[in-house]
Amino acid sequence: MLIAASNFLVPNGTFIVVLIAFIVVLGVIAKYVLPPLNKALTERQDQIRGELEAADKAKADAQEADAERRAVLDHARVQAREIVAQASTSADQIKVKAEADGQAIHDRIVQAADAEVVIARQAAVEQVTARVGEIVLAAAERVIGREIRSADHQDLIDEAIAAVRAETSGAGAGAAGGRR
Repeated sequence: MLIAASNFLVPNGTFIVVLIAFIVVLGVIAKYVLPPLNKALTERQDQIRGELEAADKAKADAQEADAERRAVLDHARVQAREIVAQASTSADQIKVKAEADGQAIHDRIVQAADAEVVIARQAAVEQVTARVGEIVLAAAERVIGREIRSADHQDLIDEAIAAVRAETSGAGAGAAGGRR
């Protein structure tokens, strides 16, 4: 029997007491420890799930904000290009207008100068003609030795002036036509 008592496969009273104690401890753990532990684990799981959802939402919001920022930046670049193009166009228009105005003023000044030259030429011709008439009369008085009355020969002087004018008008028209 000693051999049977030393056999570990045969259950004895200690085994039954240990088995009952083990079942009681399992029951206590199952009734009092596991429910709060499961509750804490479930709450932690829910909290982690909520934080992940919040992170996903924040990531989506950040991507949306980045897309919006890029769109605004692209729009600003387009507007800047349009403003530069408009400024260039305006500058070109102002330049062309200023050149046209300058050319118009130049043409007016040249026309006024041409008119003044023609008037001055006519005045010079008239002065020379009048002076030539006086010189001719003075020379004729000396040659003839008597005074010629200018009233008698005014017609001759007028004809000479008209001939000189006709000659200078023909030459002036040719010179004016050659300048243009």
